[in-house]
Amino acid sequence: MNLINEEITHKVFGEGNIVDQDESIITINFKEDTKKFVYPDAFGNFITLNDQNTAKSLKKVLLKRELEEEALERKHEEEKDRQALEQQRREKLKNFKIHESSQIVFWLDEEEQQNVFTDWQVFTGRVQNGKNKGQPNRATRLRPNSAGLLTARESDQTETERRILGLYMVNETFSGNLSDDGMVPSHTEYRIELTDQEAEKMLFWNYYINKNYPHRTTWNTGEYRYFDNVWTAQILKDIIALKTDEEQIKEAKYFLKYFCQMNALDMDNIPEANGALKQ
Repeated sequence: MNLINEEITHKVFGEGNIVDQDESIITINFKEDTKKFVYPDAFGNFITLNDQNTAKSLKKVLLKRELEEEALERKHEEEKDRQALEQQRREKLKNFKIHESSQIVFWLDEEEQQNVFTDWQVFTGRVQNGKNKGQPNRATRLRPNSAGLLTARESDQTETERRILGLYMVNETFSGNLSDDGMVPSHTEYRIELTDQEAEKMLFWNYYINKNYPHRTTWNTGEYRYFDNVWTAQILKDIIALKTDEEQIKEAKYFLKYFCQMNALDMDNIPEANGALKQ
């Protein structure tokens, strides 16, 4: 707001005229001296504009700035709270010996897509190189706190179109480093299957992000990869919002509650998804 040539009254120095102004300083010419003041802080405390219309306009500007500063302060406080909660979560993970990425996401071929929602288990594939070549892969990070995310894309689709078909908690007695057959069995209760229409709305790359290459959407090779615990909670949260059947919503909420308990997550403070497709 341009205040140059406006007449003012100062509590101590009396009448004056604004002769210069920038974003943080105003210069006022008084009868006996010229002085500089912090803008806009000096208004309301020491300086009053003589013109009432201009004073009202300035008041609106100052109120807007005050509200913006309060919003920025709240944002800073919220970020501090978020960082504190994240640090607490990391400490819990450390105490419970939970890896931050102890979930698994599978790339299902056509046969697996047909059988997975009947068998409710997935094969991790075989070792391709080294002394253990040909033996089943051991998904060593997997524990009872882990979920198996089921994904697929058609051969004529790009990787960005990879869909989430469903997910399940692993069996409550399963330990990946002790598994010899490469099969990852499901928990008897915590299972979710999405319809084709629902899966079209649940794109894998809305959640997954390579932090070193945030825009990259490449799977490369392998039957599976590990997945962040928070990302899995985000998926469950979005599935709850997506579902319309009341019983399925209830089951998904039950799944999310159990998953958060098993992974030391705050169910009420799950951040919004920020995967590669959202960059």
